Amino acid sequence: MTSLADIAGVGADPRRGGYSRHGFDRVELELRTWFTEEATRRGLDVECDRNGNLWAWWGPPGDGAVVTGSHLDSVPGGGAFDGPLGVVSALEAVDVLRAKGFVPSKPFAVVVFAEEEGGRFGVACLGSRLLTGAIAPEAALRLSDSDGVTVAEAMAAAGLDPALVGPDAVALRRIGVFVELHVEQGRGLVDLGAAVGVASSILAHGRWRFSVRGEGNHAGATLMVDRRDPMIAAARVVLAARQAATSGARATVGKLVPNPGGTNVIPSSVDLWLDARAEDDARTRAVVEEISAAASAAAAEEGCSVTVTEESYGDTVVFDAALRDSLSGVLGGVPALPTGAGHDAGILAGHVPTAMLFVRNPTGVSHAPQEHAEPDDCAAGVVALAAVLEELVR
Repeated sequence: MTSLADIAGVGADPRRGGYSRHGFDRVELELRTWFTEEATRRGLDVECDRNGNLWAWWGPPGDGAVVTGSHLDSVPGGGAFDGPLGVVSALEAVDVLRAKGFVPSKPFAVVVFAEEEGGRFGVACLGSRLLTGAIAPEAALRLSDSDGVTVAEAMAAAGLDPALVGPDAVALRRIGVFVELHVEQGRGLVDLGAAVGVASSILAHGRWRFSVRGEGNHAGATLMVDRRDPMIAAARVVLAARQAATSGARATVGKLVPNPGGTNVIPSSVDLWLDARAEDDARTRAVVEEISAAASAAAAEEGCSVTVTEESYGDTVVFDAALRDSLSGVLGGVPALPTGAGHDAGILAGHVPTAMLFVRNPTGVSHAPQEHAEPDDCAAGVVALAAVLEELVR
């Protein structure tokens, strides 16, 4: 049997804690090799599509397949479960079905999507967005990481052809239904006393870059009244995000980069990234507009300028109700609950019937080293996934 322990040492981050595994970097490529070996050992045929997504087929590939899986990359310093739990559980579900002598009567695949977290290139769910056409290939290929390496360069270094990147009608047509198992990113199942649940919806959410420009200068020689300090305006954007996130909305500034970044230097510019989420498009956009207005006012007051760039966005996702209810029924009526976290399943939901299973997270913490799921709950997730796949693949 495969387990998360098999990859526990891959990408451990001694500085941040947790794991740092990013799309097409050395660590993530090692994990992709691990997945390929595990799938091949089970007799699954592995192929990589034009956008860097891995597919492991149980039997011949074909249209209308039942597909499950998740991703192997992480946020910087992320937990062990977000993504890999869904991949490991998919492989273990194949083991469970095989042990019963079950043979699928429909095409079946386990998929690993590329760069789901956006931790390296800034756009979440990059592999599924490219596959479905949710992002233009030329825009995706221009994205770069903190070292200036572009997506095109990273993919080429990984043996992919950037010229082939883009919407993949063949791969999309092969997905008849997609079920993603994921550790819950919150305490919903804890409060409900359930080990496993199904997803009902995903909040509308996106990422915006605020670029504040001022005047770099000496921290000791420049009087306070003579400063055009973009850091002051940036700090006010952070506070504005907190103030705008009311009535269930969420707004977070999780990354802020001053240039040049010296302790005794007034920065010439500050870039910060806003993550905003709410129950629908209108509310999410209203939150961002409120924060943007506050940013413009703060920048003007400090003698600075600010530009706001939308880097990614996904509207509210309501998962296929019939599929959700069917899966819940197969599992004895497990609870359905919404999530504020984005997933590849959310990107695919606009194109194919899609569902998600959640495994209880006793800490309620995610995107951090404290993310957790108990072994018994992980095992319950595998049993649940195997049960719904068996029903779907009949």
